[in-house]
Amino acid sequence: MTSAVDGGAWIRRYRPAPEAAVRLLCLPHAGGSAGAYLPMARALAPRADVLAAQYPGRQDRYAEPPSTNLRELAERVVEAVEALGGDDDRPLALFGHSMGAVVAHEAALRLEAAGRAPLRLFVSGRRAPSVIREPGNLHRAGDAELLAAVRDLNGTDSEVFEDEELVQLVLPALRGDYTALETYEPRPGARLGCPVTVLTGDADPVTPVADARAWADHTDGPTEVCVFPGGHFFLNDRPGEVADVVRRHLGL
Repeated sequence: MTSAVDGGAWIRRYRPAPEAAVRLLCLPHAGGSAGAYLPMARALAPRADVLAAQYPGRQDRYAEPPSTNLRELAERVVEAVEALGGDDDRPLALFGHSMGAVVAHEAALRLEAAGRAPLRLFVSGRRAPSVIREPGNLHRAGDAELLAAVRDLNGTDSEVFEDEELVQLVLPALRGDYTALETYEPRPGARLGCPVTVLTGDADPVTPVADARAWADHTDGPTEVCVFPGGHFFLNDRPGEVADVVRRHLGL
């Protein structure tokens, strides 16, 4: 495993693959950390150089205030990748799960506007921006209600919720992420030109399959939807199958 400083504060490279033909930037879910993509890095190296974003407010960045603005978060991640890459001109694909899908989409819009279109955007476990829902209020809820909602998604080890010290460490980042997600307003008419691959669980309580399919309305490129058995965190149960989808669409 790389050291925590590899890639600076924002980027982790758990399985560096400098000879790989493509880079894959992975964006975590709300409350998640870069480590969520260690299985992806293991599965794709050395064919892909997997970069995982480490948002402020978690793990070795606990002391930093979490971001509460998704657009600013996307901008900082893009800046960090560009600073890390230097003259690295290998194609860059993006993969984001849940909140990370929104960050990845915003990052893709920024890259295309700058003339550096991503090779492909993978969005997982998140409805399309055009699907309007009532704004969530979990970021204003009490600690117990916020934690219960996160626990119901079955994406966090149950032991975390039983350790009060650990709960107090993760709560600020979790609340900051939900603030960013629930106050996010999509850009009207914003469209991509790159291909989009949509991944979703057939029993996801927060992302119905029809809402995931609507991502096709956000790009002029081709779109493919891959539906897996499972709930919101289907990718934790099927990491090999998810990695296979990435391999196929990136030609690895």
